Amino acid sequence: MQERAYWVAWSQVPGIGATLLLRLHHCFGSLAAAWEADQRDLQQVDGISAQGAEALVAARSHLHPEAILTQHERDNPSFWTPADPDYPRLLLEIPDPPPILYYRGRVERAENRGEVPAIAIVGTREPSAYGERWTERLARALANAGFVVVSGLADGIDAIAHQACLWAGGRTIAVMGTGVNIAYPSSNRRLASRIAQDGLILSEFPAGTKPDRMNFPRRNRIIAGLTRATLVLEAPLKSGALITARVANEYGRDVYALPASLDNERGEGCLHLINSGAQIILGESQLLEMLGAIPDLPFSPPSGQSEPKSRKGHDPAPLPQQTVLPLLPDPSLDPELAAILLAIPANPVALDAIVAQTQLPTGAVLSGLVQLELLGRVSQLPGMMYQRS
Repeated sequence: MQERAYWVAWSQVPGIGATLLLRLHHCFGSLAAAWEADQRDLQQVDGISAQGAEALVAARSHLHPEAILTQHERDNPSFWTPADPDYPRLLLEIPDPPPILYYRGRVERAENRGEVPAIAIVGTREPSAYGERWTERLARALANAGFVVVSGLADGIDAIAHQACLWAGGRTIAVMGTGVNIAYPSSNRRLASRIAQDGLILSEFPAGTKPDRMNFPRRNRIIAGLTRATLVLEAPLKSGALITARVANEYGRDVYALPASLDNERGEGCLHLINSGAQIILGESQLLEMLGAIPDLPFSPPSGQSEPKSRKGHDPAPLPQQTVLPLLPDPSLDPELAAILLAIPANPVALDAIVAQTQLPTGAVLSGLVQLELLGRVSQLPGMMYQRS
């Protein structure tokens, strides 16, 4: 309970994102210990400068973890932190697990432990008849084979996957970019209610959070992190589904794509994924055979917490010296995107360093990075590192 309070409290500190929070836990062994660390010790954590450490100490001094937890449990009674035994195990393996994960619906602990494999289905909001048909067929096949189907409750491929899974009597999880009590789009409100009744709705945003474009890239990483494999069933070249697929690949998860006709622009992204090494989907039986080859998860302690510094035997390595590229103002970019681009050096830089440099909310930076990637201005590297293209 004490460590749970510190996960909630640290998440309220300005400038602390999911990646940096996990680094704090790695460095000090617990967030309770990190809370007591002085400014000099905080500077030993990758991504925290002297100025940043001073700001953290100042912000922390006004917060009371136990009181924050009590208030949070009153306003949002259903949530997990990485300190809780029911926190989804697969999310503990990614470099930026949500510090607070809210839920609504029916919890299955075997799912959370990774004993029941979950598969993501993502794609365009405007699928063709071909995309609709194969999404329904594959979602039904997965449900009948005992897989959990995970998607984002968006229009199009997402909604079809959820609905087909429910029709087949299967289990489905919707990961939201809003609070778990707000369906978006509103046309999927009835579907959300059905999922909450028979499945589960997850979000890292508290109840009452309304739709915001900055939230959906963050939502996509949870979809990728929560599942053993991601299926992209129809997606154009500029699609958030391709970002989800790449994040899944960086997390070490399998990526599959449904081939499309060369004349179908809605499926060009899938052809790009296949050309880049994604597994090709050739039918229900072939897909189930490939998914059946995914190895079982090795046993890990129920808490699944990150390894503390004392077991690693050394402090985290310091951030490499960054070389900032000169960049002329680009009138085609809005000021926020231009600020994010300016904060990205020639050599790879971590997400939290970009947040610290721009002084923008983490969600705004994530959203901006996705837009810059689609524009070909920024590339994401393994480990949530970014580099200017």
